[in-house]
Amino acid sequence: MFGKKSQQSSDLTTPESVKKSQAVYDRITSGKCKDATAELDTAHGRSSKNKRG
Repeated sequence: MFGKKSQQSSDLTTPESVKKSQAVYDRITSGKCKDATAELDTAHGRSSKNKRG
């Protein structure tokens, strides 16, 4: 309860999720990706958790 973050349950092993992750990986390895975490979050429909303010 205390100190635990809620986790979104999503299966990242489905063919659709793998394809999305592969696209981000391709951008990372080609040098086109500036923020891998943000791109992966966007690809999988998650909100970025490292926003501070």
